[in-house]
Amino acid sequence: MRDEFDDDIGEIHPLFQGAPQTTEFKKLRKRLVREVRSAIDTYGMIEKGARWLICLSGGKDSYTLLAVLTELKWRGLLPVDLLACNLDQGQPGFPATVLPEFLTRMGVEHRIEYQDTYSVVTSKIKPGGTMCSLCSRLRRGALYRVAREEGCSAIVLGHHRDDILETFFMNLFHGGRLATMPPKLLNEEGDLFLYRPLAFVPEADCDKFARAMNYPIIPCDLCGSQEGLQRAQVKKLLDDWEVRTPGRRQVMFRSLMNVRPSHLADPGIFDFLGLMRGVAPEADQPPLLRGET
Repeated sequence: MRDEFDDDIGEIHPLFQGAPQTTEFKKLRKRLVREVRSAIDTYGMIEKGARWLICLSGGKDSYTLLAVLTELKWRGLLPVDLLACNLDQGQPGFPATVLPEFLTRMGVEHRIEYQDTYSVVTSKIKPGGTMCSLCSRLRRGALYRVAREEGCSAIVLGHHRDDILETFFMNLFHGGRLATMPPKLLNEEGDLFLYRPLAFVPEADCDKFARAMNYPIIPCDLCGSQEGLQRAQVKKLLDDWEVRTPGRRQVMFRSLMNVRPSHLADPGIFDFLGLMRGVAPEADQPPLLRGET
C-alpha cells in the first residue's frame, strides 16, 4: 500500500476529476488525507470486513468526508466497504435530485432514504425554538435503521475538530458536564459504531476543499438559519479567540486528548477518598501520552 499519492501515477476517482492543480490545493488534499488516516488509526476504526455508512447531508463537511474516505479506499489504504447515504427529511424546497444525480455521476455506491422528520420537528417545536436536538435524534434513528438494513457495522459522520470543540463548550456552559462528540462511539444497543474521521480536521479546511472542488453544497435551512442558537454563540466565541490568538483551537483540542482525572473534581473517575500520605498516586495520564515530556 502507498503512504503517499500523486495523480500522475494513473487514474483518479471521479470525485477528484477537475481538482485544482495548484500547490496550495495539493497540500490541502494531502493534509486532509493525513489527518483522517491519523484519526482512523488513533481510535482504531478499522474492523476486518467492515462496511461503513457514510452520512452525506450535502454540506461541505460531508462532501469532504466522502471524498477523503473514497480517496483512501481508491488508493488501497482503507480496507472497508463504503456506502454513501443521504436522508431526505422532507424539508420544503429541498433539492432532492442534487445528491442522487451527483453520486450517480461520480460512481459512488449510495442509498437515498426519505423520512419526513421535518413535519415531526415543526409540530413539536414552538416557533422560534431550537430544532437541532430533536432533528438530530430523529435523523440518527433513521440512520441506525438504514445501517442495519444494509449490513453496515459503522455510521460515519462528518463532524470535524471545530464541531467537537463547540460541543465541549456547549456542555461546559449549558450542560454542566465535561463531554463532547467522541471520535469513536458504540451505540446503546452495542451493534453499531459511530465514527468521526474528521476529528483532527479544522472546519476551514473542509470549506476550502469543498469550494475548490465545486461540489453542489446544500445548506441546512431547517435549523442552521435560526438566530440566537447557543452553538452559534459558542462558535463566535471560539472565532474571536482564534483571531486574537491564532492556533488556540488546536491547543484546546489537544487538551481533550490529555485529560488528567486527578486534576479535576469528579470522585467518580478518580479515587480522592483513597489518596493517602506516603503512598504515591497512580499515574492517570492516557496511555498515548505517558512518557511524553
